[in-house]
Parts: sequence; structure tokens; C-alpha cells
Amino acid sequence: MKTNWMLFVGLSIFYVIMTIVYWQVDGEPLGITGLLLSAGLAGMVGFYVWFTQKRIGSVLPEDNTVAEISDGAGELGFFSPHSWWPLPTGMSAVAVGLGLIIGWWFTLIAVTGLIISVIGWVTEYEKPLPASTH
Repeated sequence: MKTNWMLFVGLSIFYVIMTIVYWQVDGEPLGITGLLLSAGLAGMVGFYVWFTQKRIGSVLPEDNTVAEISDGAGELGFFSPHSWWPLPTGMSAVAVGLGLIIGWWFTLIAVTGLIISVIGWVTEYEKPLPASTH
């Protein structure tokens, strides 16, 4: 993580320098604002990664030059191999966006579908499985 936070802090410093150069060359307010916000975002990510590294207090495999790939192995989490819930959730989210264009009535219908889809996705493994036919 040492390399990660240095990268983001360096990127933040680069954006600040480019903001100053852009301000001197053109001075367009929107471009200056965008560059400053980019510097702030990179700085926040760099600070978070630095703070997390200090809290962990150990050398990660990414920072060890003689580390093996297996040194970084471990549990990554549980990923459902057969879930259909992301499809209606994504379609409902797109419908919410379209509803903002089409009309408020469509947005209400889409938000209802989105809420139902998210609840179904979150509670997918809390429901009892159907009885086996074997």
C-alpha cells in the first residue's frame, strides 16, 4: 500500500500544479474547478490508503519485492453463481433514469421495481430452498 498512497498523493500534487498552469494559461473557471476537484479526490484516496496502511501496520505482499502470488491469496468473499437478481435491479435502475426523462409517473413505477429487486437480491439466501425432488 506504500506505493498506492504515494501514487495518489503524487497524482494530487500533479493536479494542483496543472491547475496553476491552466489558470495562468487560460483561466476558464470550469476547467480550474474540475482540476481542483480531481486534485482533492486523488488526495482523499491517497489519505485513505495511507491511513489504512498505518492502521494495518504490516507489509503487504504488493509492497514486498520477493513475494509470491500465493502470499496474497485468501478469502475474497462469496459470489452467487446463479443469481438472476442483478438483471431486474439493473433494468429498474435504468428505468429510474429514463423516468426522470419521460415523467414522474414512470419514475414512481421504476423506483417501486427497484426497491423490490434490491430486497429480493439482499434476501436471496435468507429464503428456504425448495424441497429436493430426489
